[in-house]
Amino acid sequence: MKRLLLALLVLLLAGCATGPRIDTSYSAVSQDSRVRFLVLHYTAADSPASLKILSQQGVSSHYLIDDKDSKVWGLVDENRRAYHAGLSFWRGYTQLNYNSIGIEIVNLGYKDTPEGRLWIPYTPEQVETIVKLVKQIVKRHQILPENVIGHSDIAPQRKTDPGPLFPWKRLADEGLIQWPDAARVALKQTEFGMSLPDARWFQQKLALHGYLVPQSAQFDKETMNVISVLQMKYRPARFDGVADAETAAILDVLTTPPAAPAAVVTTARK
Repeated sequence: MKRLLLALLVLLLAGCATGPRIDTSYSAVSQDSRVRFLVLHYTAADSPASLKILSQQGVSSHYLIDDKDSKVWGLVDENRRAYHAGLSFWRGYTQLNYNSIGIEIVNLGYKDTPEGRLWIPYTPEQVETIVKLVKQIVKRHQILPENVIGHSDIAPQRKTDPGPLFPWKRLADEGLIQWPDAARVALKQTEFGMSLPDARWFQQKLALHGYLVPQSAQFDKETMNVISVLQMKYRPARFDGVADAETAAILDVLTTPPAAPAAVVTTARK
């Protein structure tokens, strides 16, 4: 009798430990991914240091792309939060660790030389791996092109990664990120060359695009930092933070949808 009671008690405790049985035969139609953003970084460290930092210290990312054989390390499950974004803002959202996936890429970033700052290129193998991985993540979570961004986009006052040599245009060619139409930019550049908008216009347009930027109506240091980040992404040949006609044109095209084609009116024959 005691043995029977003991066996029943063990079964009861086992049932409590495993919890209730969950029936998953139904799946709600009204649902989507919690992930809204994909944030790209460079590690500013070599491969062994990058792996150690991202797996054993207080920062982390979902993926790490090596620079030797472009191996992809999966460090954090996509359903869990990784600590890669820090203090961040994009399109009204803050603290992007909660709703983003982070990809770190082994790249030293830059080194300062007597001739100036030298940015480190990504390897062709890394670029191909980046494109493939971004495609997979975007498709899996239905991330919008305007939400595939760099660390510098979400923290322009303190970050420059993934830097001016990151292959943003390649991602644009694959339809993965937002990119300004070159013909529209050329037309707008001519227009802005005759009359450049003031600081308030730039600040309002930068905020509309997604950045956290002061609304001081002055080209202050913080605003120039944001302009530099925009230039680094869309015009990497020069990213000095100076508001010029080309930058204004890029920003205007990014924030203004193209005009709808005029309707064609036909007259029925009698």
